[in-house]
Parts: sequence; structure tokens; C-alpha cells
Amino acid sequence: MRQEPARVGFVSLGCSKALVDSERIITRLRAEGYGIAQSYKDADVVVVNTCGFLNSAKQHSLDTIGQAIAENGKVIVTGCLGVEPTRIRETHPTVLAVTGPQQYDAVLKAVREAAPIEHNPFTSLIPPGGLKLTPRHYAYLKISEGCNNTCTFCIIPQIRGKLASRPVGEVLREAEGLVKAGTKEILVVSQDTSAYGVDTRYQADLWRDKEYRTKLIDLCQGLSELGVWVRLHYVYPYPEVDDIIPLMAEGKILPYLDIPFQHASPNVLKAMKRPANTDKTLDRIRSWRAVCPDIAIRSSFIVGFPTETEADFEYLLQWMQEAEIDRAGCFRYEAVDGARANALGAVPEEVKDERFNRLMETQQQVSARVLARRVGRTTQVLVDEVDEEGAIGRTKWDAPEADGITFLQGETKLRPGDIVTARIDESDEYDFWATKLDA
Repeated sequence: MRQEPARVGFVSLGCSKALVDSERIITRLRAEGYGIAQSYKDADVVVVNTCGFLNSAKQHSLDTIGQAIAENGKVIVTGCLGVEPTRIRETHPTVLAVTGPQQYDAVLKAVREAAPIEHNPFTSLIPPGGLKLTPRHYAYLKISEGCNNTCTFCIIPQIRGKLASRPVGEVLREAEGLVKAGTKEILVVSQDTSAYGVDTRYQADLWRDKEYRTKLIDLCQGLSELGVWVRLHYVYPYPEVDDIIPLMAEGKILPYLDIPFQHASPNVLKAMKRPANTDKTLDRIRSWRAVCPDIAIRSSFIVGFPTETEADFEYLLQWMQEAEIDRAGCFRYEAVDGARANALGAVPEEVKDERFNRLMETQQQVSARVLARRVGRTTQVLVDEVDEEGAIGRTKWDAPEADGITFLQGETKLRPGDIVTARIDESDEYDFWATKLDA
């Protein structure tokens, strides 16, 4: 009789790039024969993949480590906060090991030492595409590590290093494997998607006996051949993005861009060390919409950045009205240990709160206006979940867990991963209500 394999509990915190790291680790653990536990009490050891971007995220990571120790006792720490091992060990001296981001081999070594198993071919089987922490019908595809930008509020380059792009053939083969495993939507992620391949001088690679450059346009052309939804995240508005828009207009990839503008005031953008010509950015957005009127743009903004004045903030609100960003998230500026922006001063917390509320009110007005224009249209909806009241899905304009949802009332026979045609009947500032149309 085969002995039950050791089981690893896994907690993944932070962004979608960290989620991909977690998926790679658990895939390799399963390949070695480890089971994945669903609770602390069922695990022989727990791995916590931490976030270390903001101080609040660091504290959440430390709290999560503490909870894992309290409920299990055997804990391995990895991820972005792992670059601060002294801080982790001072708070939680009993952790078994601390590794930084992308240190997959070190994590596996620590797991093997904490919960050794003998290799067993009956328990080392993994599904095609590896183990996923997302639902089966969508998956994140990480195309690079690190970042070459020097934004004053960010320490990602110190944590994850300089830009390191994956060869395009390797990325396309991974995407092809995901599709064969049932993935209906691929979400392309990195720290700076627009810069993909810059570090390799766009080195050529082969996929399906055809040559592709390690460059975003070539990657998108390859992904478009897979016959699934392809959604781009963490895109910066570089001129290279202009080449992608015709693919969206032709329906080859989704008409969707996630662009972290962060602000619009030239003064604040300069202090952030980000491109400061907002007029050109507005012109670029207009040119994209001229080529692909259906395009949806989501973004994120920071309020209360050091040096931000009331005039700067008013400029941002006006810019948002003109840009008509479909979806937007907002963050109150939070000082991050090691970020150069900390030396620029501070905006009072009550001012941050007030500006946060005003920005979200403005964005709700913009979103409600943009979404209302889509009422009456027919579009595809990808189903994410189904309950006794009906199906909940997303249109091509909405990314999972970030944007709005579409309600298909009464459609209880659908299944997650189904793509149906529906007519949008109603909208508010966030969501759609739609009716499924007969095929």
C-alpha cells in the first residue's frame, strides 16, 4: 500500500506576478510527489509567499506568517519580503527558512528538509499546464521579471532586479500548454509589459517553426493564434503600444489595456520620475480609440504623493474626465522603506482620505457614463461562476478580480469557462446586467 505523501500548505499574497511564482513552486512540488493541503492543520509544512511592496503589505505578510506559525508551526517564507530576512526572523524567529522572490530551488530545498518524501511515480503526476491557483478557465502568463524604471515611490527593482525577459518561444509554448489544459483567457503580466524584450535586444526565437522576436507585438501575434482571449496588463504608454492597437481592432487580442498612469499632473509625475507629458498621453489615447473605438482602458492612481498640491490634484480630476478611463483604482500614498519619495515630504493623512474619496466619486461618474454607452450592445461573456440565481461573468472589457462583472439572471445551466453571447440590458458605475442570446 502506498504511503500518503507529505502535504504542503501554501499561502500566496500580493500581485498576480507573485501568484505565478506560487503556481510554479506548487507545480514543482506536485511533480516531486507532494500533496497540496487545503488547511493549516492538514499540512506538514506551510509556505508563505509574501508581498513586500508597501509597508502595510509587509505588515500583512508578517501577520500571515504569524498565523501560519500559530496554526501549524512549520513555516517557510518566500517572496518579496524575503529580501528582508532579518526583519522576518526578528518578528518570527521560528521560521524554518527565508528566501527571496523567484528563488524556486531554495524553496523546494527547504520543503524537502522540512518534510522529506521518497519519490513515488504514482504521486508525482501533475496536470497539463501545471498547478494553478486561478480557476481552470483563465491563467496569468508572466513574460518577464524585474523592471528598469526608477520611479521614486517604488522599490520593485531593488526587490526583483532589472528587467529580464523570457524568450518568446518559451512564453508561447507555455501559453499553448495552458490552452491545451482548458484555459480560455490568458492574462499577460510583468512589471513593465511594454518593455518586453528590450534587455535582449528583441532576440529572435522559434515557435511552431516560425520566427518571432522577443517583442510585445510579436508575442501578441503569436498568442492571437491560440484562439483564446488575450488580455494585456501592466502596459506603459510607450510608442510601441501603438502597434498593438490594430490587433485589438481586428479582434485578435482583447481591446483592453491596463496602464498604471499613477497621476496626470506634470509636477507630480516629474517627482515620481515618470513620463510627464500628459498632453501626449491624451493624444495617444485618442489615437488608440480612433483605431479601435471598442478599447477599454483601466488604470491606477496615487493620491497624496509627496509634493502633490490641491492644484495638482484638480489637474488629475480634470484629466480623468478628458481621458475617460473605463476603470480605475486609487491608492493613498504610503511611504515604503527604501523609496526615494520619502525624502520629498508628506501630505497629511486627512488630505489623502479626502482626495481619495473625491477621485473615486469622479471615477464613478466617468465609469457610469462609459458603461452606459454599451447598453443595448451584443457582446461575448466569459462565465466565472454559477449559482442558484444565475451566472456571473465578464465581458472583454473586464479583467478578473479587478474590474466589473456581468450578471446573467436565471442562467443556472451554464458552467465556469463557458463563453456565451449576450445583450447588455443595464449598467451602473461598475457592472452590467445582460440577457443570454440563443446560439
